[in-house]
Amino acid sequence: MRNMLIIAKREFKGYFATPLALVFIVIFLALTGAFAFYVGGFFTRGNADLVSFFGYHPWLFLLLVPAIGMRLWAEERKSGTIELLMTLPVSTLDAVLGKFLAAWAFCGLALALTFPMWITVNMLGSPDNGVILASYIGSFVMAGAFLSISSCISSLTKNQVIAFIISATICFLFTMSGAQLVLNFFQGWAPGYLVDALRSMSFLTHFDAVTRGVIDIKDVVFFGSLMVMWLFLNVIAVELNKGR
Repeated sequence: MRNMLIIAKREFKGYFATPLALVFIVIFLALTGAFAFYVGGFFTRGNADLVSFFGYHPWLFLLLVPAIGMRLWAEERKSGTIELLMTLPVSTLDAVLGKFLAAWAFCGLALALTFPMWITVNMLGSPDNGVILASYIGSFVMAGAFLSISSCISSLTKNQVIAFIISATICFLFTMSGAQLVLNFFQGWAPGYLVDALRSMSFLTHFDAVTRGVIDIKDVVFFGSLMVMWLFLNVIAVELNKGR
């Protein structure tokens, strides 16, 4: 635990050693504000809530989270510092979890900086703050699921661009599997259990349930098991690529 936290602290500070952190946070805040208030029609709907704000999070995370995760291991492999990291008295699991937690904390920081929107809707009306809180938690957990995929893919290549493209593609497939357009295509000929399976594998399906204020155990299990699976694969990939 101590080694993991040391690595997480080092990695988290590393984000602020370059303008990368500031650029990402500014872009994230600008896009969330634009999608919530303009694209989402906040002022025309007449409701003081953050439905439009959270509704676009899965699509924003498709690009922004892989951009954070692509450097976690690809940069270490390209610069050769992964060999140095693996010679330290830390386990591969500590290194994987430390890097993941640092990146996840950074995502959480960016999400937390959107709190003025929460204040704004409370000044304009009387929103259900329980639903908003649940949506924030769901968004943070979903970001962790996106990030676990990106971290694993990053450990398989030395090229950050390739890591970004593959991670974004996999996350896109997990997201789109629950889109109505995809489900309608399969409902015409596929058996019902296959359609239900596709729906249950989608980020949209589980996140939409959370944004309605319903935190179901199946949604928690879905995101949790997804993170565990991809981080486990991340550990295996790092072990197999030692010295390569």
